Amino acid sequence: MKTIKVFVNGERYTRNIPEHITLLRFIRDELGLIGTKEGCGAGECGACTVTMNGRAVNSCMVLAVEADGARIETVEGETASTKPSKLQELFEEHHAVQCGFCTAGMIMSIKELLKNNPKPSVEEIKQGIEGNLCRCTGYQQIVEAVLDYTGQLESPGELKIVR
Repeated sequence: MKTIKVFVNGERYTRNIPEHITLLRFIRDELGLIGTKEGCGAGECGACTVTMNGRAVNSCMVLAVEADGARIETVEGETASTKPSKLQELFEEHHAVQCGFCTAGMIMSIKELLKNNPKPSVEEIKQGIEGNLCRCTGYQQIVEAVLDYTGQLESPGELKIVR
């Protein structure tokens, strides 16, 4: 057991945890934040994406003890109220959410992209979400939602995304 201190969505937490649990298990089981999903457990699908010290990481691949002292943001931190953020609203508006399983990780990856590039091109958006798998949307609606968020969408439904 090891004691760790982390800041998650701006709140400080101190917990005594087994050294082998992942950051994903810590977030979900210890803190009860269930927006972060476990898709593959191998860092391949991106459903568990969170930011750690301002960088997107697959939380299933990080031990919670490695996050000691870190600032973590989960999808729950995306908004300060119970109302969805503008990006989340646009995901819904553009039907970029279907089953919803990948959405939290997708939102976190897009936030990371937009932090560094507030007006990404279609190719840059595709690169920004390349570590996130979505089995439902075909990605076009996701890219359109991001373009709309950044004020760059000219005609919804006209993008042809081939992944």
